[in-house]
Amino acid sequence: MALYLGVMSGTSLDGLDIALVEQGEQLELLATLYLPMPASLRQDLLALCSSGPDEIARAALAENHWATLAAEGIRQLLAQQGLQADAIRAIGSHGQTVRHEPARGFTVQIGNPALLAELTGISVVADFRRRDVAAGGQGAPLVPAFHETLFSHLGQRVAILNVGGFSNLSLIERDAPVHGFDCGPGNVLLDAWVERKRGQAYDADGAWAATGVVQADLLHALMSDPFFAGSGPKSTGREVFNLPWLDRHLAGLPAYRDEDVQATLLELTARSIIDSLENAQQGTEALLVCGGGARNGALMARLGQLLPTARVTSTSAHGVDPDWVEAMAFAWLAHCCLEGIAANRPSVTAARGLRVLGAIYPA
Repeated sequence: MALYLGVMSGTSLDGLDIALVEQGEQLELLATLYLPMPASLRQDLLALCSSGPDEIARAALAENHWATLAAEGIRQLLAQQGLQADAIRAIGSHGQTVRHEPARGFTVQIGNPALLAELTGISVVADFRRRDVAAGGQGAPLVPAFHETLFSHLGQRVAILNVGGFSNLSLIERDAPVHGFDCGPGNVLLDAWVERKRGQAYDADGAWAATGVVQADLLHALMSDPFFAGSGPKSTGREVFNLPWLDRHLAGLPAYRDEDVQATLLELTARSIIDSLENAQQGTEALLVCGGGARNGALMARLGQLLPTARVTSTSAHGVDPDWVEAMAFAWLAHCCLEGIAANRPSVTAARGLRVLGAIYPA
């Protein structure tokens, strides 16, 4: 038995998820802590997702800020649980993705794991994606191997859907390797549009989208992006799907009501997921949803409508809190690295083979 911490900061940039887990024969979630992302850090990280002046210095300062925030959250969680730093074998830190371009041979996550180790007194395992990219893979998604560990016992055609800033699927079938890929934008465009038009960080429960009407011409234009035509392995990020991308499509179309655009963006998320799923796995019996999208009632309802032959539920139906799956995954990835266990899946990323992922920063 060993205790690990997983720290996850996703493309939504809303905050840091920290999970305390116990790794034995099975992985058990013991405690969690969520830290909202400070507005200044969020803006700094968003700015690093595209080219700009003095990027090297700005990235270094931003990752120091990120590591300091993560260390403070870890101290809070350990204090709440009455634990000392030496009780934790390692922190699995995803860091913050600021660029992801595997077609050009690179992916960049920042988070200064050396500083995080120094501030916490706990060994840190980080930089999980680059080894897979070095082996010719996409470097993403990384969670399908973890989903396989959690849900392969279900013994049926199961799809695990993570909806964060972007959406990705893990396809689990008996006697077959796990498959997985990114489907496209999850919450990233929904969040960006509601922030621009209403000053809100997100559309709670999809309530605003539910007041709009899907615009067929706009949906067709958005779904014409080449990314949706490709089959996995594939991954994507803010380099492709962002507000300028949306604005380019809106420029050639009639002026729509703001809520109609939001409704169409929700339909884009749902359609891109179900189209990808049906192309890759026929006869799916259960779709288990995790990530922030599991809390979006309008999106969950639409997924169920588009996939009427399957049971569509959150992962909580199988005892796994949907908000903490990814943080748990990076704790598990730290365990795999320290034990020398390969944690990528070539069937997911198209890497040349199995690889041990992560770099170790001793306490």
